[in-house]
Amino acid sequence: MTPSRPSIIAIDGPAASGKSTLGLRLANALNYLFFDTGVMYRAVTWIALDHDIDVNDEAAVTALAENTPIEVAPASKSDGRACDVIIAGRDITWETRLPEVDANVSLISAYRGVRAALSQQQRRIGQRGHIVMVGRDIGTVVLPDADLKIYLDATAEMRAKRRYVEMTARGARVDYDEILAKVLERDRIDSTRDVAPLKAAQDAIVLDSNDLSADEVFERVLELVDSK
Repeated sequence: MTPSRPSIIAIDGPAASGKSTLGLRLANALNYLFFDTGVMYRAVTWIALDHDIDVNDEAAVTALAENTPIEVAPASKSDGRACDVIIAGRDITWETRLPEVDANVSLISAYRGVRAALSQQQRRIGQRGHIVMVGRDIGTVVLPDADLKIYLDATAEMRAKRRYVEMTARGARVDYDEILAKVLERDRIDSTRDVAPLKAAQDAIVLDSNDLSADEVFERVLELVDSK
C-alpha cells in the first residue's frame, strides 16, 4: 500500500529565503492550495489604510483584524497571482501589493492581537488540508500539528543577493546595500517580537539553501514529501 502524502505542509523561514517560490511550486506539483500567510497581514494593512485607520493605533488595527473575515482561494485569474485574497466578496489580491502596504505591514504584523486573530483564520483554512502554508510561525504557532514542517534558511547576504538579482532582472533600479539593510531589519523585527518570534519548530526539517539552487531545494523537499 502506497503511503499517503502529507496533507498539511508548513514552510517557515526568514524574509527572502525563497519559501514562497518553493511553496508555490510544491503546491502546484501536488495540486494543493498555496497559502502565503503574509497576504492576510497585507490585507489588514490595506484595509486599515483604505479606512484611514492609524496604523500606529494597535487597538484599532487589532479590532479590524478580529472583525474582518479573510478568505484565501486558488488563483482565479492568470495574471501572476499565486492565490485570491477576498474580503466581503471583493478581490483585493493586488491591492495587498501596493507600496504603501509594503511600508506598513511589518508594523502591523508585530501586533499581538493582530497575530492572534489572523492565526485563527489561518488555522481555519489550513485544517481543511491539501495545503502548503508559508510564513514565519506556521510550524510553531498556526499549525503545530502539520504533517511536514520545513524551515528554509540562508544567510542575510545570500538572501539580499537573490532579491537584488530578481529585482534587477525585472528592470528595477535597486541598491544591494539597501536591500541587505532591509533584510537585516526585517530579521530583527521577526526574531525579537514578543509574540510568535521567527524560529524553526523543534520537529521541523531545517534546509540551508545557501549552496542550493531553487530547483535543488524543490527536489529535496519533494523527496521529503514522498518519504513521509
